[in-house]
Amino acid sequence: MLKSTSEATGLKVRSHILSYQTERGPQFIDITDNVTLLIEQSGVDHGNVTVFSRHTTASITINENEPHLIADMEEMLERILPELHDYAHNKWGHVLDDEEPNGHSHCQHLFLGASETIPIIDGAAILGRWQRIFLVELDHAREREVVVQIIGE
Repeated sequence: MLKSTSEATGLKVRSHILSYQTERGPQFIDITDNVTLLIEQSGVDHGNVTVFSRHTTASITINENEPHLIADMEEMLERILPELHDYAHNKWGHVLDDEEPNGHSHCQHLFLGASETIPIIDGAAILGRWQRIFLVELDHAREREVVVQIIGE
């Protein structure tokens, strides 16, 4: 018989907000070690960790942390959706006084998404050999927040 979440015993929920200062867009920032540390501190042996960007111009993705590949991915984002394209958002969006036009970064976000969920087994995120978790800055340098929520037993 399955138990509903409300009836499960020993369920733990741990939520954290991590802050990062980015330097440029596009920029891939490897946050795997920070997420791993939070999982270790959580006491969760089996469950899931969700890593979520609180921004529409910064993404979370999983890929390999190899410098040439990262350069390729940054160049690909810039080539497919270049900053200097004529985006309607840059003309008609609600741009604040201190905000630069950023239609490109919103469109790039569509390809990468806002979050990743990774299984936790025996107290560790079950990432593949080369998999790393990245915060991807798609706009310009600024402070970014990433929510890490760990749920399990």
